[in-house]
Amino acid sequence: MARVPGMYGDIKLIAGTACPDLADRISNYLSRQYMVPVPLIECGIYKFPNDNIYVKLGESVRGQDVYIIQSMARPVNDNLMELLITLDAVRRDSAGRITAVIPYMSYTRSDKKDEPRTPITARLVADMIQIAGADRYVTLDLHAGQIQGFFSIPGDSLSALHLLKNVVRARDIQNLTVTTVDLGFAKGGRNWSHALGVPLSFIEKKRSGSTARAMALVGDVRGRNVLLVDDEVDTAGSMQNAVRLLDENGAKDIYLAFTHPVFSPPAKERLQEMSSRVKEFIFTDTIPVPEEDLLPNMTVITMADMLGEVIRRAHQGISVGAMFQEDE
Repeated sequence: MARVPGMYGDIKLIAGTACPDLADRISNYLSRQYMVPVPLIECGIYKFPNDNIYVKLGESVRGQDVYIIQSMARPVNDNLMELLITLDAVRRDSAGRITAVIPYMSYTRSDKKDEPRTPITARLVADMIQIAGADRYVTLDLHAGQIQGFFSIPGDSLSALHLLKNVVRARDIQNLTVTTVDLGFAKGGRNWSHALGVPLSFIEKKRSGSTARAMALVGDVRGRNVLLVDDEVDTAGSMQNAVRLLDENGAKDIYLAFTHPVFSPPAKERLQEMSSRVKEFIFTDTIPVPEEDLLPNMTVITMADMLGEVIRRAHQGISVGAMFQEDE
């Protein structure tokens, strides 16, 4: 295989078990860009009968630029431990630089101490990733922007907005209003509204434990098509309530756009119930969704090219922000 030298040796890609298809697509993207194979290296990942996880690298990564691609989808704790153990294995093999590529990072909702005697688990996860051996991180649409500050290592916190907005633009939806599922995603909604050049409205909701209920719509959607946006869909309760509220307020076609399809039970049933009212669900492949769970009106956008380009630029020491014209 031809070499792809950079600042820290050759690129070495390692796929965790949480998102192998996405990792394979990233490998294919890099192979096309460099016009030489950039394969995923062999890596044995096993779980013993006692639930202990074991990782063995299939080749040396000494002095190389290593990218470990692992989402923290269900089973969350297994996938988190697998990432940490793989980081440790790579560090102990004396890699030149180690980057944790985490398309979806769990525990990000625990980003502050909002009640007495509670943890800030997102900070704990960030600490563990660093201690395990990561020199850098790459992730997508963190639930809260301040989580970037929990890392003491450099990284790239990306947004899927750049790809998702192009899909929405291609639909050429007339008379469109962007609506956020709650006020917590207000900044994200403004970014969507600015990117598409359309009005913005908000849904106010009240959360009790893990249950959220849509309370009121701030803005007018009557007779308008609506793009309902959020960073992730977990149990789909908030989305279901939001769709119902938009329907009650006279919205026409409703589209849903979000980054992470977490889809915890009973999301599958709720999404099926919504599908008759929602024209299209648009989301990414940061978390794999089984083929049998996809509905006919679901569109899955791959993040492979974006993540692959970020890896290429990081490997060669080129600005990542320039991809999104942030340096202009």
